[in-house]
Amino acid sequence: MSQYLVITGASKGIGLATAQLFQEQGYEVINISRTPCPLPDVINLKVDLADPAWEKEHTQQILNELGSTNRIVLVHNAAMMTKDTVSDLAADVLRSVLELNVVAASILNRILLPVMDSGSSILYVSSTLGTKAVGNTHAYVLSKHAVIGQMRATCQDLVGRGIHTAAVCPGFTETEMLTEHLSANPEMRNAISSNVVMGRLAQPSEIAETLWFCARNPVLNSAVIDANLGQVET
Repeated sequence: MSQYLVITGASKGIGLATAQLFQEQGYEVINISRTPCPLPDVINLKVDLADPAWEKEHTQQILNELGSTNRIVLVHNAAMMTKDTVSDLAADVLRSVLELNVVAASILNRILLPVMDSGSSILYVSSTLGTKAVGNTHAYVLSKHAVIGQMRATCQDLVGRGIHTAAVCPGFTETEMLTEHLSANPEMRNAISSNVVMGRLAQPSEIAETLWFCARNPVLNSAVIDANLGQVET
């Protein structure tokens, strides 16, 4: 039986590190994103998951790459982070964030579950901000809280299928998305590191290792896993 990693947003950051790790472990990797994963032998499907039209246009293309029932690790990684507050968040921005961060995962689940055999897993990349909040990231915080509820509901809906699920909640991680978010305030990077018990940002490879562990251990079914190096509580 073939083993597949189907992952969204594997062109960089956590997604790229996860694709590399699973590929090294013998998995065939399918990346679904707007930009390709730079690793050799990855199947890249160019899909804009923030565009509601993608389901109709790409469902059969995705299924064609998988064929019959397989053991699949599905990792919902692609995400969008915007700068906004409860006072200025535009409805169209919120819809776009939810479309990518939440709705796309739901659609992919529906597409892939018919070809996911027992032993498969559905893993969600949430965030530390899926269990708490900071200012100026209103849409992102809202969406990542939703992801945890989505994972828990997924677990309950899959009783008897032999498919397990979990949500990994990275803390501040050395990714392009975080760098872009902090670009206007470089001092914030040092402030963030000082609030981490280990005194540094997490590396994408560390989050990838956590996802790999979740994929191999169904005892973690429905778990919410903080992967943040410890946070200094004040």
